Amino acid sequence: MLEAGVKAPDFALNDKDGKQIRLSDYLGKKVVLYFYPRDNTPGCTKEACAFAGAYEGFRSKDIVVIGVSKDSEASHRKFAEKYNLPFILVSDPQLQAIQAYDVWQEKKLYGKVSMGVVRSTYIIDENGVIEKVYPKVKPDTNAGEILDYLENK
Repeated sequence: MLEAGVKAPDFALNDKDGKQIRLSDYLGKKVVLYFYPRDNTPGCTKEACAFAGAYEGFRSKDIVVIGVSKDSEASHRKFAEKYNLPFILVSDPQLQAIQAYDVWQEKKLYGKVSMGVVRSTYIIDENGVIEKVYPKVKPDTNAGEILDYLENK
């Protein structure tokens, strides 16, 4: 995982509508960049819905929320429509950002080892520097923890 104080790697990935999103487009704003394994799975749905529920709190502070997984643009579009997700979802099938942020790691499930996205969140400051890292987050509490941190800073 990358650490706080490190320059956040820039990326150029397409959102659910095929529009290219660059992290550097948001310099001057705080960004919550969260990585998750897969659209429409129980944990990822809980996490996305928690971010949607907390979205007004982020928006009122002019904070950009970007979710990243290796799912396709079409998958993201269906996921966002199904759950009314108001934030940006970007598709990273080539693992460009996922590997740059070191969240593509070995995972164990029922004794089976495989590579996958470790659910993690980065808060990136207005200068494009990682301010805080949340490794291996819990899907239902991640958004609330981040909002609490940002409100009490």
